Amino acid sequence: MSRIVACEFLSLDGVAQAPGGVDEDRDGGFQHGGWHMAYMDEIAQEWVKKGFARAGGFLLGRRTYEIFASYWPGAPDEEAEVAGPLNELPKYVVSSTLTEPLAWQNSTVLGSDPSAAEALRDLDGTDIMIFGSTKLVRSLLELGLVDDLWLMIDPVVLGGGKRIFSDSGELRGWRLLDSQVTGTGAILARYDRA
Repeated sequence: MSRIVACEFLSLDGVAQAPGGVDEDRDGGFQHGGWHMAYMDEIAQEWVKKGFARAGGFLLGRRTYEIFASYWPGAPDEEAEVAGPLNELPKYVVSSTLTEPLAWQNSTVLGSDPSAAEALRDLDGTDIMIFGSTKLVRSLLELGLVDDLWLMIDPVVLGGGKRIFSDSGELRGWRLLDSQVTGTGAILARYDRA
């Protein structure tokens, strides 16, 4: 059985929107795009590479798929540890607008219903990793379909933006598996469902 693992970059106030670039996601007037990059030291980079190395495939929302598909197929050689798995392994996309065939090799549209991701658990036992895809992760968490959380919590407060955790009022326990602090003060934490 495969596990669905969400790997997210969060601010102290739980914001996951647009960590990587200024124009990544300006929905809702978000003005802090790229906030996360100042915290990506060598320790954090190794943590991210570890996630890519253990992946048997990737689960992505439409927006993240489009961002990744426009960059990773032509990524520079020094990013091969991340580009290799992303380009070669299966990618499963939850989208109501994308249709097959998708241009990026080994990509499949699951449809618009996030619950379709549950079928990925029947794969060969490797981890299905989700990077970014805030809306998708939020839906999967609400459905109980995220088995592990890998969180990099940066020492910054953004004051608003998209979050992966809902305000449903439902209590859900998680168990800490591992943690460490980077040289920039970010916390790297791995959890599984309690």
